[in-house]
Amino acid sequence: MATAFTHWGTYELTVSDGRIDAVRGVAADPDPSPIAQNLLDVADHPLRIRRPAVRRGFLEEVDTGRRSLEEAPARRRGGEPFVELSWADAAALAAAELDRVRVEHGNAAIFAGSYGWASAGRFHYAQGQLYRFLNLLGGFTISRDSYSYAAAQVIVPHIVAPWFDVLGNHTSYEVLARHGRLVLALGGLPAKNQQVENGGTYRHQGAAGLRLLREAGVRIISVSPLHGDVADELGASWLPIRPGTDTALLLGIAHTLVTEGLHDEAFLERCCSGVERFLASLAGRDATWAAAICGLDAETIRDLARDLAAGPSMVTASWSLQRAEHGEQAYWATVAVAALLGQIGTPGGGFGLGYGSVNRVGSAEHGFSLPRLPTGPNPVDSFIPVARITELLDNPGGSFTYDGCTYTYPDTRLVYWCGGNPFHHHQDLGSLVAAWQRPETVIVHEQVWNPLARHADIVLPISHTLERDDFGSSPLTGTIVAMPKVLDPPGEARSDHAAFAAIAAELGLLDAFTEGLDEAGWLRRLWTETRKRAAAQGADLPGFEEFWAMGVTELPRPARPRVLLEAFRADPEANPLRTPSGRIELYSPVIDAFGLADCPPTPTWLEPLEWAGSSVAERFPLHLLSNQPVAKLHSQLDFGRASVATKRSGREVLRMHPADAAARGLDDGDIARVFNDRGACLASVGLTDDLRRGVVVLPTGSWYDPLVGGDPSSMCVHGNPNVLTSGRPASALSQAPAAQSCLVEVERFVGEVPPVRAHTPPSFVADPRPR
Repeated sequence: MATAFTHWGTYELTVSDGRIDAVRGVAADPDPSPIAQNLLDVADHPLRIRRPAVRRGFLEEVDTGRRSLEEAPARRRGGEPFVELSWADAAALAAAELDRVRVEHGNAAIFAGSYGWASAGRFHYAQGQLYRFLNLLGGFTISRDSYSYAAAQVIVPHIVAPWFDVLGNHTSYEVLARHGRLVLALGGLPAKNQQVENGGTYRHQGAAGLRLLREAGVRIISVSPLHGDVADELGASWLPIRPGTDTALLLGIAHTLVTEGLHDEAFLERCCSGVERFLASLAGRDATWAAAICGLDAETIRDLARDLAAGPSMVTASWSLQRAEHGEQAYWATVAVAALLGQIGTPGGGFGLGYGSVNRVGSAEHGFSLPRLPTGPNPVDSFIPVARITELLDNPGGSFTYDGCTYTYPDTRLVYWCGGNPFHHHQDLGSLVAAWQRPETVIVHEQVWNPLARHADIVLPISHTLERDDFGSSPLTGTIVAMPKVLDPPGEARSDHAAFAAIAAELGLLDAFTEGLDEAGWLRRLWTETRKRAAAQGADLPGFEEFWAMGVTELPRPARPRVLLEAFRADPEANPLRTPSGRIELYSPVIDAFGLADCPPTPTWLEPLEWAGSSVAERFPLHLLSNQPVAKLHSQLDFGRASVATKRSGREVLRMHPADAAARGLDDGDIARVFNDRGACLASVGLTDDLRRGVVVLPTGSWYDPLVGGDPSSMCVHGNPNVLTSGRPASALSQAPAAQSCLVEVERFVGEVPPVRAHTPPSFVADPRPR
């Protein structure tokens, strides 16, 4: 019996003959995720990358010296065969390219892509390995923020506090269950999202926390286009709002609170700034105005405001709300309504920004953070907001705004990606595919032949998290878990650390990169640092050998229950917020000074380019929501049995209301073409009345599978919604992704249905270079 600690839970594995025969949750976990069944297909799947491989055309480009896209017009990353090489040849080739680019173009011409979800382990954290290596080489251009909550990371510090101060200090479900009465959940509280955690998880606490609310009689009102965004067992009321209109609803609630004298003037005066400017901005934004926008009844909005004011009420917004055009405004309006109610800092009320989004939010456990491999300083100061990859590649020397300042895109010549899959999480994939042809070199670490690997020049085979030793934890999980190796990696796959060490040796950086330690030595060094951190917080952890034998060590719970902004509420003068005023800012002079047309200085409803009330809806009348999948983490292990079981005819399922399908002559199980001006994909129709009319749902995660590889205009035959989503930013303030503002049309696919090839390895050819 072996143990696996993953982003979606901890599991006991039965392993024999180098394969996993069975997976089950550990006894301590009340809600094990079904995603774990995908692990059964990890060990020896045909998609595993077994040897280093290089795009054939790249070898020719290197040989001829034709490096730019203009000199190599036939380049078609994503549609060319590969040549397998030895590790020695691949490491030497990668080192030569890195050295050439930094010497000829400077280190800012190297862009490092990594997204942190490759492993729950702290040593084999892909981003840390990549950043350490490139910093030793002289630095690189980095990306800031996260696709999950990029708009929040920029706007929330202007309103109330640094983002991670909020994220890590939400009032716990246990406290809400004891003191709460009502939870207004904008974007719902989807159980599937609470199965995952970006540092791994031992116990699934989110769903259990919500059950505590139900058992305590705390009412939940779900405001979402999707009924299933709150589990049936919670008995929630459902308000089927139009997508992207939550800010209007919140302003209508705010107007009612103020005009009916239900707001807390004492709290506003003591704890908020910019109150008069905000109250003045509510003129004309009453419930009737809001109802026309968000598709709910005006009296329902008024009653909702009165209900919120009647006693302890938590107002929470999911991360999905800020992944939209003007997504910053929904979060600002959420905080503003909670401020009007005057319950911020109380155990039964206030606001939340992510309940139901991941497992940690609402946890009562210790907020302990483990150390990672030290990366050292980055000598390069150039960066991009995380969702601006296409613009970075397409527009070298162009400018962009971010948090009130103007920056320049560097001239990217080399992309090094280690951990993550931009062909999953990026928007407008057609534009990305076109821009992806521009860099001279793309180096990728990957475990399987997913779309990122297929669009690379140099592909290095990497071991899976089950194929190496590590240990992991995440803030608020309450445990640290040993992650012993349970499988041998297939073929010549190595860890990221070993791959970087091989390239570092070619560059004369091996000693600096490893510091003379092997991987076991690094684990012990990190454990020593972990024990020091724990001791500083009053926790006594065992020595490494004892911990490794135990498998799991528990952290003590905090002495006081967690209540967001409790100390600030108790004494705003002694415990000021890290905002310019030290208070909650309902009007921001700083944002006002930025002068951004798409981000006003008070919470404001701004009409998106794509929503049900826009002119775009005349051609594309269905609002597409691309939410998280239920049977995999993002796009990981899309070929696994749990993931495949959710598809129909090998394709992702597009959920449609029966009336919307009937109007288009579609029936359950039909293959449909989903399209707009940006692209098209095929999907299998699944009929359900569990969503608002005019809304369709196509989960993310099905691997991008264009009919013609490397063609930016090609239809995805597998059902990846990001060929349809827009690359427009949420605003010029954050430059954050706005995937949830997307309109489409759906029609029956006519003709022979093309096969899905996403789970078939690419073709390989012999090395064309002379021996």
